Amino acid sequence: MRVQHNPSPPFNAPAARRLREALGMAPGHVAYGLRAQYGMQVTPETVTAWERGLAVPGTRELTALAGVLWCSPGELLSTATSLREHRIARGLAPDELARRLGMDAHAYLRMEESGRWRGNERQTTALAGALGLSPRELLAATGRDEELAELLRGAVTSRWQAYVRPVGRMLPLERGHLQDVLQQLHTDYQSRMVATLSWGAAVDDTGEPGREFLDRIVDHFWELSRG
Repeated sequence: MRVQHNPSPPFNAPAARRLREALGMAPGHVAYGLRAQYGMQVTPETVTAWERGLAVPGTRELTALAGVLWCSPGELLSTATSLREHRIARGLAPDELARRLGMDAHAYLRMEESGRWRGNERQTTALAGALGLSPRELLAATGRDEELAELLRGAVTSRWQAYVRPVGRMLPLERGHLQDVLQQLHTDYQSRMVATLSWGAAVDDTGEPGREFLDRIVDHFWELSRG
């Protein structure tokens, strides 16, 4: 039995219209396809409302619409950001994705709905693969940006080596590359500190350059990760 999830996905109305027109179809043809192929009682007026942004298809309707328009569900979505949106873009049901991750479907859905990913390292790597996510997309989709920021602040202000495993559990990055990135972050931060330290500075005062670096620590991490 498939687990259902009801809220509407982020529908890309202009894309739906462009795809329909490219096939030479009228809204009535789309409505007929939805009824004949998927048993959905959708009228031409509803199809037009979708394309004008006056209404939004549900998850099942979007999947069926993609079938009628000969496209992937992802082509009918605005830019995906959450786990649910990425899953829908890939045309995966919650229980199918959970099965790929080796996870109970209800446990997966609880994490998807809360926006807080709690899978282990293996499941996180499998999730990125199943949804085709880059490390940065994975972090945003799993709602762990601030968690990563805290780890990175610790890495640059203390022994970066102690943070390789915790960061590695969050992101599917090659271990050697991750070590290089954390070491470089540490070096960059410490060089700023050395440049701004003075005998009169308070012990707990990082100085403006240091504070700015820590505020943008995640951005610095991704810049180095691309290198």
